[in-house]
Amino acid sequence: MTLTALATLAALGAFHGLNPAMGWLFAVARGLQERSRMAVLRALPPIAAGHLASVAIVAALVAATRSVTASSALAVLGGVLLVAFGLWRLLSERHFRWAGMRLSAGQLVGWSFLMSSAHGAGLMLVPVLVAEPVPGGHSGHLAAAPVGALSGLAAAAVHTVAMLGVAVLIAVLVYQVFGVGVLRRAWFNVDRLWAGVLVAAGLVTLLRA
Repeated sequence: MTLTALATLAALGAFHGLNPAMGWLFAVARGLQERSRMAVLRALPPIAAGHLASVAIVAALVAATRSVTASSALAVLGGVLLVAFGLWRLLSERHFRWAGMRLSAGQLVGWSFLMSSAHGAGLMLVPVLVAEPVPGGHSGHLAAAPVGALSGLAAAAVHTVAMLGVAVLIAVLVYQVFGVGVLRRAWFNVDRLWAGVLVAAGLVTLLRA
């Protein structure tokens, strides 16, 4: 995996970490409820694990099944999905909520998995994975599928580490310094920005296919 790909995966992870819908806002709410910074920190690893599971499924499938001959079709399909999902997020007024804050670690993982999947987190990695060269070249596609799957999992891991780092930083900063009141005064609609990025990534993927 090239340094450019790694940097792109980390940047996408940082963007996901910035998005309050990906979990840091939930962690801050837990901390405020229990009046404990440790509660904020304890909530974030399970949230990151659910995000990793959601992203890894997409990344492993894309990296394992793509080939030189199929990459164009995969890029078109991925681009269409990105644009469609992004437009749906832009036009949708529905918000995903969780009734109650006292969840176990396993429930937090499940919540994060569903939230990340609903927001199309794994789809954002498609342009990066499709652009990567196929392990083993033209003739080694089937033999290289396990290697590709491992590469996809590694990509998901890099992405999630960056996501977790940014989420921890923002959650602690908001909890310790600003409090949730700053969200009502200054926070812009990251969900709409996120949907716009989905559409843009899809268009870029289609143009490169």
